[in-house]
Amino acid sequence: MPRRPVIAVAGLACETSSFSPARTLAPAFHPRRGSEIIEKYSFIQAGTALGDAVCWQGSLIGHALPGGVVTRDAFEELTAEILSRLSDISSNSETGIDGLWFDIHGAMCVEGIEDAEAELLRRIRVIVGAETIVSASMDLHGNVSQQLAHQTDLITCYRMAPHEDTMETKERACRHLVEILTSESRERKRPLKAWVQVPILLPGEQTSTRLEPAKGLYQLVPEVEAVPGVLDAAIWVGYVWADEPRNHAVVVVTGWEIDTVATNAKRLAEYFWKVRHDFHFVAPTGSMGDCLDQAFLSRDRPFFISDSGDNPTAGGSGDVTWGLSVVLSRPEFRHNTGPMMIYASIPGPGAVDCMAAAGIGATVTVTAGAEIDNIHHGPLRLTGNVHAIKFGDRDALVEGVLRIGSVFAIITKQRKPYHHESDFTELNLDPRSADIVVVKIGYLEPELFDMAANWMLALTPGGVDQDLARLGHRRICRPMWPFDRKFPHAPNLTPQLIPMSNDPA
Repeated sequence: MPRRPVIAVAGLACETSSFSPARTLAPAFHPRRGSEIIEKYSFIQAGTALGDAVCWQGSLIGHALPGGVVTRDAFEELTAEILSRLSDISSNSETGIDGLWFDIHGAMCVEGIEDAEAELLRRIRVIVGAETIVSASMDLHGNVSQQLAHQTDLITCYRMAPHEDTMETKERACRHLVEILTSESRERKRPLKAWVQVPILLPGEQTSTRLEPAKGLYQLVPEVEAVPGVLDAAIWVGYVWADEPRNHAVVVVTGWEIDTVATNAKRLAEYFWKVRHDFHFVAPTGSMGDCLDQAFLSRDRPFFISDSGDNPTAGGSGDVTWGLSVVLSRPEFRHNTGPMMIYASIPGPGAVDCMAAAGIGATVTVTAGAEIDNIHHGPLRLTGNVHAIKFGDRDALVEGVLRIGSVFAIITKQRKPYHHESDFTELNLDPRSADIVVVKIGYLEPELFDMAANWMLALTPGGVDQDLARLGHRRICRPMWPFDRKFPHAPNLTPQLIPMSNDPA
């Protein structure tokens, strides 16, 4: 029986805003090690086609909630463990590590390091060697520098925003890797990549694949992938809330024939550039005050409002109090008989401890928010009745609901995204019966989108501000659409052909 190739799994994922004062520490990655990694991904477990075709070995993966820049100490600590575990896997295998699944997001910023994912993979290559086939799976809001493309052999990303194809993408990355390692055609060991930098950098809220032109753009991907000689096609929108030269859109087409991958990469890049004027927000926009005005005028219930500038799933600190301060300043909410509003959420560790100690039904006065990001508004002093308390959430740890007039404000020990109906119902809140629901989010995740009778995107301040001009980018490559509306000449969309770098150092 032939020896099964050994594939190791490693990677760090954290979408990080360089415009947020928050910092991401090592525990935020919730590291999984060894067999814990295999347990996470059913498609590489024993009894599946991919699981049985090769020998999967988990090193370390860490997936942190999006946030502020990762500290250098956190990166070095986690990277050192990844390298140590990969070294052990390699030494325990007769022929070392044949393949690596690089499980990343692609928009991680680390203190003092430029192009963090490329640096992590460079160090990994020193351990596993230049001959190891590396397949990377990424978020379409990640960044693919030329160096990262050089260090990988296969690289792909999500094709949907919201990301309903996360697991499908990861499985595709693994399937391509297994196919290459188990192929009897030795000349196909290392495919070619055609890489194109596209001078566009837009937020996800203008590039959702629910709507045109992103919908049509991403519909071209499977068409290209079906072309003989093409193995994979991918389009990265890039990550707009960090200020590094690698932050821009990218197209990569991977395959076996030079002319084919180059022609099709250029086709995707040129279409992306052609439709740049057509990108727009996924919902009507306005200030928080404008959105509240429209919600009061509308008969649609529940009416959702995205408090977008502090979205914790895009990298916001989660504790900007601007949005909630505007809500609580409105006279419509001052009495219990006012329109029912749910606000999700604001961190307040001391506040939620006080609420838990007082108990449900108690009246308390607490202070919450702005412990990390107080640039836009200070902490809020809140007086209300404790409506609910919940312990044990993975992200929030402890959650409490404080009723202030007709506003049910969710206060958390640590920041948490609210994407699912159960996030509310487990706090004795029914978002379907609310008049208005304000969530710190950008585009609505599927459950919220299906629940909303109507919605608007509030252009609020924070580390992931949708008003890009307010952020103050200084290091991105210019000109860049939409930061620059006039280009001195048409961009060069000629693909760069990239084999894997022969020098892992």
